[in-house]
Amino acid sequence: MFPKYDVIVVGAGHAGCEAAAAAANLGSKTLLITMNMQTIAQMSCNPAMGGIAKGQIVREIDALGGYSGIVSDKSMIQFRMLNKSKGPAMWSPRTQNDRHLFASTWRETLENIQNLDIWQDSVCGLLVSRGTLQGVKTNLGIEILGKTVVLTNGTFLNGLIHIGEKNFGGGRMGESKASGITEQLVELGFETDRLKTGTPPRLDGRSIDYSKTEQQNGDDDIIGFSYLEKNRPKTQKCCWITYTNTEVHDILKTGFDRSPMFQGRIEGVGPRYCPSIEDKINRFAERDRHQLFIEPEGWNTNEIYLNGFSTSLPEEVQYKALRLIPGLENVKMYRPGYAIEYDYFPPTQLNYNLETKLIKNLFFAGQINGTTGYEEAACQGLMAGINAHQNANQKEAFTLKRSEAYIGVLIDDLINKGTDEPYRMFTSRAEYRTILRQDNADIRLTEKSNQIGLASEERLNKVKDKIESTETLINKLKKTSLSPQQINPFLQSIDNALLTEKVNSIKVLLRPQISLLQLAEHSEEIKNLIQDVPRETIEQAEILLKYETYIEKEKELVEKAGTLEELIIPENFKYEKLNSLSTEALQKFIKIKPRTLGQASRISGVNPSDIQILMVHMGR
Repeated sequence: MFPKYDVIVVGAGHAGCEAAAAAANLGSKTLLITMNMQTIAQMSCNPAMGGIAKGQIVREIDALGGYSGIVSDKSMIQFRMLNKSKGPAMWSPRTQNDRHLFASTWRETLENIQNLDIWQDSVCGLLVSRGTLQGVKTNLGIEILGKTVVLTNGTFLNGLIHIGEKNFGGGRMGESKASGITEQLVELGFETDRLKTGTPPRLDGRSIDYSKTEQQNGDDDIIGFSYLEKNRPKTQKCCWITYTNTEVHDILKTGFDRSPMFQGRIEGVGPRYCPSIEDKINRFAERDRHQLFIEPEGWNTNEIYLNGFSTSLPEEVQYKALRLIPGLENVKMYRPGYAIEYDYFPPTQLNYNLETKLIKNLFFAGQINGTTGYEEAACQGLMAGINAHQNANQKEAFTLKRSEAYIGVLIDDLINKGTDEPYRMFTSRAEYRTILRQDNADIRLTEKSNQIGLASEERLNKVKDKIESTETLINKLKKTSLSPQQINPFLQSIDNALLTEKVNSIKVLLRPQISLLQLAEHSEEIKNLIQDVPRETIEQAEILLKYETYIEKEKELVEKAGTLEELIIPENFKYEKLNSLSTEALQKFIKIKPRTLGQASRISGVNPSDIQILMVHMGR
C-alpha cells in the first residue's frame, strides 16, 4: 500500500508541518502522519504568532523558505511591532491570528506540495535495526518504511490532562494521547522526563463588557512576517487589556487545596516565563493584580482567549474568579482552562542537525525536545525536515551558528545545556542580537537556504535587490547635505541643537530620535531620494547608518569567537585520559561529544579551565 519514503514525519503541529513541507520541497518523497486531519497546524494555545524573540524566529523561518510567516500573514487579524521604543535589535513582530484560518491555510498549503502524502493514523512504534531507523508502525497495524523519521509529537506522548482533581489521558482537550513510542525509546537507551504546560479558559465574547477594559489596537503600518508575500488585511480587530484583583486572587486561593499543581499530582515542570494564574499569585504574593489580555480567536467567531489566565484549578473556581474581573462580571465560559503533562526527551541526546545520537536517521523536533511555543517548534521542524532530507540523500548536514540566527542559538542551547523546564526563546539568550535583527533575516539566511535548494530564486532575487537598493540609498545620502535654513525649524521643534552651517545629511540622521522619514518631511532633496524606495530599504539603510559602530563591534566578537569553532575535536577523543578535567566536565564531554572547542565551552557546567586543559592536550 505504501512505498518506501525518504522522510516520514510523525505529528502535524507547527514542527511537523514545517518539517514535512521542507523535506518535500527539497525533493524527498515525504509522508506526514497525523492522528486527526481536522487538527493539522492547530493553534492549541493562544491564537497568535511571534512576539519578543519569537517574531525574529518566524522571520528566519520565512527567510529560509518555510511557511509559518506566510500562513501567519494570510490569517492575521491584527499586527503589532513590539519594542519599537527600543533599539532595532529588540523590535519583534507579532500577529493576532484567526485560529481556524491559520489551520486551514496550512492544510491547503501542505495539500498543494508535490512529493508530500498525508495519512491519518497514530504511530505506536518505530522500526529499528542495528541502531538505524527503518520506518514506523501504526495503530492500524501498518508498517511503513522510511529512510528517515522526524518525531514531532508535541504534548501527545503519554499526555495527561488535569482540571482540578480530575485527570484523563489526552494530547489536548478532545484528542487521544499517544502511547508506545516513549516506552520503546527508553528500551533503546534514551533518557526521558515529564514537562507540563497549560491553557486558559475560552470565553464567549458576547458576554464581555469591553467598556470596562483598555482597548489595544494594531499598528497602522502593517509590516507582517513574510519577505516574499505581502498579504495584509484591510481592517484589524482589537484586543483588550484587563486585570485581576485581590478578590479574584482570594477566590482562586479557595481552590488551591484541589490544585493538581500544589497537591503534587503534576510531576512535570511548567514554563517559568508563562506560569499559570495560581502560580503567579502564589509566587508574587506582594502583587495585588496581574495583567490579562482579551484576545479574539478570529474574524467570524465570538470565542475569546484570555491570555494570562492559564490554570488547572477546578472549573467552578475558574468561573467564580472570572466573574470578579472588570469587564467579565457576566462572562460565559465555552470551556475551562487545563494543564497537560507529557513526556519529552532531554535534547542533549541530539546532534546539531537534530538527529538522535543513539539511532541513526531518527530526528526529534518541537516539544519532544523540551521547548514551548509555536515558533520554537516550527523552526526545529524546519531544520529537522531539511536535515532528514539531507540524510536520506547522503548530503551534508545543514546547521546554523549562534552568530547566524536565533534558530542557531536555540538549537545550540538545547544540545549543549539541555533543559529541565520548557525552553522559551528571549532576545537575552542571543549574545549577537544586534546582527540577528528581524529586519535582516533574509539577508542573513536566504542565500544559505537557496544553496541547498529550499529558498526559491524569487526569494534570493528579492534579497539581492534589497541589498543593492540599500547600498544605493546610503551612497546618495552620503552625498546629500542639509542647510540650517532647511532643517533648523524642525530641530527647534524637537528641542535639538541647531545647525550653524551646511552639514552632511547622515550627521543629522545619526542624532537620537531623528528618522529618515522625518528628514524627508523637511528636505525636498531627501524626500525625492526616498520617494519610490521600498519601506524595508529605508528602514535597512537607517539601521545600518545609525548602528554601524555597534554592528561592526559585534562582527569582531563573532570573528574572535569563531577561532574556537574552527578547532575540531577528534570524533573518538579520549576525555577520560585527561586527569585534570573536572568530574562534571568529563561526564558532560563523554555524554555530549562536542565537535568543536567552541561547542565544548558552551556546555553547562564546563569551566574555562576545562577548555584550557582540552586545548593543551589537543595541541599535543
